Amino acid sequence: MAYRRLANNRKTFLGPTAPRKHFPSATENKIEQKSVNRPNGLSSTSSHPLTDLVENKKLQCYESETKESFDRIIPFLKRISALQHEEDFVEKSQLLAKAELGIELPIHILEKAWVQPLDMRALFAACVFKAHEHSSEKFFHSDPLNASSDSQSAKSFQSFLYECGFHLLDVTPCSDGRLAHSIAYALRIPFSSVRRRSHAGAMFDVENTVNRWVKTEHERYRENSPNSPNEQTCYLKVVLYHFSSLDPSHQGCAAHGSNDKLAAASGYQLLLDFQESIENSFCCGASVDLLLVGLDTDTDAIRVHVPDSNNNVNLDDWVCASEIYEETKHLSVDQAMSKISERINLGASGQPKPGMVEFIRRLIVNNISQIDYVRHFHNGSYPDAGHAERFIGVGIGFKEVHLRNLTYFAHLDTVEEGAPDLDVGIKIFKGLNVSRDLPIPIVIRFDYSGKVPGARQRALSDCKRVNSAIFSRYRYLVDDGLLHTCLTIRDRDTKSPAEVVGSSLNPVLQEEH
Repeated sequence: MAYRRLANNRKTFLGPTAPRKHFPSATENKIEQKSVNRPNGLSSTSSHPLTDLVENKKLQCYESETKESFDRIIPFLKRISALQHEEDFVEKSQLLAKAELGIELPIHILEKAWVQPLDMRALFAACVFKAHEHSSEKFFHSDPLNASSDSQSAKSFQSFLYECGFHLLDVTPCSDGRLAHSIAYALRIPFSSVRRRSHAGAMFDVENTVNRWVKTEHERYRENSPNSPNEQTCYLKVVLYHFSSLDPSHQGCAAHGSNDKLAAASGYQLLLDFQESIENSFCCGASVDLLLVGLDTDTDAIRVHVPDSNNNVNLDDWVCASEIYEETKHLSVDQAMSKISERINLGASGQPKPGMVEFIRRLIVNNISQIDYVRHFHNGSYPDAGHAERFIGVGIGFKEVHLRNLTYFAHLDTVEEGAPDLDVGIKIFKGLNVSRDLPIPIVIRFDYSGKVPGARQRALSDCKRVNSAIFSRYRYLVDDGLLHTCLTIRDRDTKSPAEVVGSSLNPVLQEEH
């Protein structure tokens, strides 16, 4: 079966029945288009009929190119290390850096190599920061995922959301870097169509989420954006937790002790708390729709806890995309689509809303492409089953990060309130980097609105404040050169990349007397 149920559990939540609704054929038309997207060199017989192989190839090229820019750093630095006692060391190093990484190294670090050992830790951090800076520039200048707000894919997805009865999609994944690609890859949703805030264990802040709901509804009333308040649509809040199918006891969610039942239960409770907060605080039947999704970090297959019309789920029941993949891989496109809808309805706790069924079906269809992505390009499961992030992202922003195991997120306004998330990231990087005598690279980011007077300066102040707090909290790492920071800000009202406004690697200016 494509859904799970423990033998000693019953489906205890039953909701009222709702009339079935037939949706327009836009989704089916898109799937039919996918079925012919099979480029030369990729065998259609080895993939699912719903898989979009053209999109898979595009995503693989972007992933490979971006990650390789980080993975070239250590081999490059080993070559630099061997040159540090040569007479023209600085010139040779810069030429190599330009040729191999496309960057310039900090000159003040190189010039000290004749009086003291070359600071390889600082150079490593500098290269990581430059690689991130370049990837940010490419993301905003060329839209490699073809998912910016004015892209056809974003416009099409927003129309699809309306058809399903939702006006905004708000997703909270775990901040684990193995979920950083969850929107653009695992779920195949245009990044500009989603409000994404990652938190350790997917444990989002209910009060902050209520405030974002208020802002969204206010814009509907004041600006008819994203749609009119007269339209009967809902705010959809999604929690995306994770688990490991290959090593469930060790490679699950660290914030929940690799206990996927606890991860699911904790995420669902927060969803219910959010719903109750809205219903208790606002009149006129104000409410939200909720969805709980799990992601297998080994294979990228999702499992969806299908809610009934009252947002009730049984945590021991879910619809499994990998099982649906196997059940439908020899069917026609139409047969596969029909089977997916059937499985979703069977896996619900009660009578689900037709729009929710359609939305979940889109997620599963998209995820089938990702299952094939992992099978074709990673032999069925990722070789880096555990953490392999390249840097920690701290603050508010990082719209450009959509690759697995590239970044550990710690979304926060202050280090004090975000300490649990940040401490988890530091612990991860002690194993990844510090154990190899490499520093922990932290990129601090605060986005701001250029429409608001003084916002840029406040974002800059926020960066400096958080940077100072990080140095105080992890002074023992800073003093040993095992933690470096790069401060960035970005105007979210534009398509400009992040702007670097400071770094712990900057030369210390001598005071004048």
